[in-house]
Amino acid sequence: MVTFNFFLSSKGLDLSRVRLVRHQDQRAERGKTPYDLWVADDGRFEQYQAIQNRDVFGNAGWVASFVATPLNETLFVGLYRVVGQSLVPAETRDPVTGEDVSGLLWYDMQPDDSLDDYKGRLVIEWGPGLRSWVQRADNQDKKVLEMRRVAIEPPFPGFGSFRWPVRELTSIPVSWRTALSVVRGVYALTCLKTGKLYVGSAYGEEGFWGRWLEYLSTGHGGNIGLKALEEHEFQVAILEVSSSAAGATEIIAREGEWKEKLLTRRFGLNIN
Repeated sequence: MVTFNFFLSSKGLDLSRVRLVRHQDQRAERGKTPYDLWVADDGRFEQYQAIQNRDVFGNAGWVASFVATPLNETLFVGLYRVVGQSLVPAETRDPVTGEDVSGLLWYDMQPDDSLDDYKGRLVIEWGPGLRSWVQRADNQDKKVLEMRRVAIEPPFPGFGSFRWPVRELTSIPVSWRTALSVVRGVYALTCLKTGKLYVGSAYGEEGFWGRWLEYLSTGHGGNIGLKALEEHEFQVAILEVSSSAAGATEIIAREGEWKEKLLTRRFGLNIN
């Protein structure tokens, strides 16, 4: 049986100074789980891991990080060397909850490339103690369940079930982005603060994905009505996927029908 400690020992690491960490945050909304932050690869995962409300990494030299995947697997995502400890700077927000975490503990961690070949590929059996999310490697020799040839992304949920916060689009797996870029149609933006709807359509070459990136970039996608909003946070969902033969005129017509169905000109955010 191959265990995770085999890989740690092969790199000459002192197991007594390695902490195994499994990140799974029940407070996280869609697009903001530790797994999502890791996929986004924009520094938020490392920030999330560095902020702690108690001294969980005391005397640790390294942190071996795992995240719970959408399939509830325990996936290895990186090894980090603990080089210092201080306090979280003022006005710092938790990447998952958005809460002010000023004054909590901050661990200065530097990526250690010793096990980079296994990032996103190695799945272990964490065991029944999921609440015990920080464990000593010398006391817990985790069984390796799978060593994948390549990192595997969670399956796309389907266009009808897809929904995602616009500001978290960068955390969407690459294969999902591909699926969303090859289809066009009608979508809805829901303001998570007011519940009001905006119906739009995507008919450009990059499909839904290309159109939604405009909202991520500008906040309004060039729409006059959305520009007028003082504050908003949108979730996007697909109302209808158009046929591959449908042109812009047909898709825009279908957009208009959805506006009538959902009364978004009267009660929502559409002004035309």
